[in-house]
Amino acid sequence: MSTSRRAFLSRSAILAAGAAGSASGQTLSPHPTPHLNAPPTFQPPKHPVIITRETLDNSVAEAYALLLQGADTLEAAIHVCQAREDDPTDHSVGLGGLPNEDGIVELDASVMHGPSRRAGSVAALTNIRHAAKLAQTVMLRTAHVMIVGSGAEKFAVAEGFPREDLLTDDARKIWLLWKEHGIGWWGPGIDSPDWKPPVLTQPATPPGAIPHSLLQLPRHPAPEHLPAVEARLRFLSERADRMGIPARLRTQAALQVLWPTTGTIHVSALNTRGEMSGATSTSGLAWKIPGRVGDSPIIGAGCYTDQDIGSAGATGNGEENIKIAGAHTIIDLMRNGATPKEAGLEALRRLARNYNYDITRLRYLDMIYYILRRDGAYASVSLWSTRGTGEPKQFVVHDGTQRTEPCTYLFEGTTESIHPF
Repeated sequence: MSTSRRAFLSRSAILAAGAAGSASGQTLSPHPTPHLNAPPTFQPPKHPVIITRETLDNSVAEAYALLLQGADTLEAAIHVCQAREDDPTDHSVGLGGLPNEDGIVELDASVMHGPSRRAGSVAALTNIRHAAKLAQTVMLRTAHVMIVGSGAEKFAVAEGFPREDLLTDDARKIWLLWKEHGIGWWGPGIDSPDWKPPVLTQPATPPGAIPHSLLQLPRHPAPEHLPAVEARLRFLSERADRMGIPARLRTQAALQVLWPTTGTIHVSALNTRGEMSGATSTSGLAWKIPGRVGDSPIIGAGCYTDQDIGSAGATGNGEENIKIAGAHTIIDLMRNGATPKEAGLEALRRLARNYNYDITRLRYLDMIYYILRRDGAYASVSLWSTRGTGEPKQFVVHDGTQRTEPCTYLFEGTTESIHPF
């Protein structure tokens, strides 16, 4: 018998045995030691828990009510995302999201369903508002995990999602201000040896030598560039006025030119049975090169849920989070005994380590992680302590009482504007 025929018959026997086992309802037995270290056992909480960013609406309370009524955790998470996708004044997601450099809104989203251990995502999606729901539809209705671009739009229409123009008049006006006075994303990134910090109208105070042990890092002071930032805001607000942008929108437009939004929404939800899910939705980095995909639709980066351990997600500079597989890294650290806060801070340290803790570069990046463990323990951690406008970074938790809590941060200070002026 030839070798090829012998191999063919051997494979056929294996397949037949597998089919017989499947038909009889048998399952494969795992190796006696399936894990190097057995994962910890977390008992479900007495009350459901939801963690997310500030939404300024009633969606978190509504989602919590859904959990109390027995709704699936993923449905609750998507409910919060969808409220943001429906709000035209939220320029970080869905309808009214800030567009790419060509003026086209492109959305990214992903979901993970803990009980079934399934996932779905969409990326570079155009003309479809509810990206998180579409990601769930990919999970439920296909054998795929991710669908992108025009294929995602066609799939959405086939599934009954309506096509619509997502660029609102306000977002278009902000885009026009950026077109006239902003900078694009061509050229070396912050991780390139050829990158140089922007030249500001007021010289920056050198941050000094940064030791390589994060435990010895000095607390970064409040931004020393404040006078220069205020001057740039005034300049852009005046330009916005000349362009006919209404007064209610001028400051927001100026801020979006100086700090192009990386805003996203991530929601992790947990019920009293210990079932968990996560969802992330975004319109991505404002003014991005068309087709750019950030971390939000990447399973393990912008969203990750492990039914045994917890759920995590991120908002911030997606490129940086992809490099460290942030959400998966956090879950894996918790699997090995870290608390949610410890796991989040360690992920931020890995991000900082990619830049050798160089504050000159790190001050132009930002990252916030939202972390929920299966027993209800939670945390949110941020790279910097305050937003560009100076407010402390905060997150929302609902465990029977909805409240806003401060993020634990790695560095004290504010992300700097990338705009050189």
